[in-house]
Amino acid sequence: MTASADRYQRYQSNLRDELDGAALYAALAEAETDPVRRDLFRQLAEAETAHAQLWRGKLEAAGVKPEAFRPSFRTRALAALAKRFGPSFVLPSVATAEFADRDKYAGQADAASLSAEERSHAAVLEAAAGKPRGMSGAAIAKGERWHRGGSGNELRASVLGANDGLVSNLCLVMGVAGAGAPAKTILLTGLAGLIAGAVSMALGEWLSVTNSREFAQAQMAAEAAELEETPEAERKELALIFQAKGLAREDAQRVATELMRDKNAALDTLMREELGIDPAELGGNPWSAAGFSFVLFSAGALFPVLPFFFTEGVAGMAWSGGLSAAALAGIGVATSLFSGRGPVYSALRQVLIGVAAAGVTYGTGALIGVSLA
Repeated sequence: MTASADRYQRYQSNLRDELDGAALYAALAEAETDPVRRDLFRQLAEAETAHAQLWRGKLEAAGVKPEAFRPSFRTRALAALAKRFGPSFVLPSVATAEFADRDKYAGQADAASLSAEERSHAAVLEAAAGKPRGMSGAAIAKGERWHRGGSGNELRASVLGANDGLVSNLCLVMGVAGAGAPAKTILLTGLAGLIAGAVSMALGEWLSVTNSREFAQAQMAAEAAELEETPEAERKELALIFQAKGLAREDAQRVATELMRDKNAALDTLMREELGIDPAELGGNPWSAAGFSFVLFSAGALFPVLPFFFTEGVAGMAWSGGLSAAALAGIGVATSLFSGRGPVYSALRQVLIGVAAAGVTYGTGALIGVSLA
């Protein structure tokens, strides 16, 4: 296939996507009873129609006839569900798809003008899907820092980090014990596993947060450039985001216009709402994250090893298993705080899974020990 044929096929594909989007947003507008959200969906449909016109124009300019359009099965299915159950029923799915597709034009040089708008649509849909209706202008203004509140992620990370250390080292210790190794060997292996695992977790966390910060900084620089080069487009984007949160169209435009007078505040809002990035945090501190992971993994990994400082043999394994089971139960209770399950159920599940994993490694170690002997 020639380069020209590839380009025209891409134009046709882009045209179908935009027409599908326009049809879906029009269907959402028709099914919506709230006038603010109905107007929002109509604006999105109009934007998608304008995008489609760009690709249709490119095809016609090249003498290529655009394909006849028929909405895709997904579009027709979502439209039918929205009509039957209301737009809110399908909006999370639409928002997820829009977010996944937000960079579809990033690699197309002839679609640079559309790339920022597609990211804007993703942010608007996420706002519409995730925020309640009827927010006031004052609430919107105060809400510019809504991502700063704690969400329980720190607790979740703490619990899972300690669990990783405990289960992995318990399995390691039981595997070596099952092979018939002496107490000193078990202790040395357990301590080596603790240090190796903690260092690995810390390094992985440091790399993850560092890469996240660098990526966020690059996105922030690109958004700042867009704010300087296309301020009107960014103002419209802000207005759509505010409208998606329940503000009337005229009020949303007024708030966006006011916000654009302070470019730093506008950039802060766009970073949070369009990209999901807190400019004050940029993913957190990599060193504190690494240290936190090291300590948590070590704390969990210490439980299976601790008894072998004082005892050995069957007694050492019994104390190691019992202490680890108690710690697993505590972790299970902690997970119930954010899982919604009852504490007893969560504790028993955690203990059973940990004991099963340790049993498998103990049996594997015993088989290997016998074969080596």
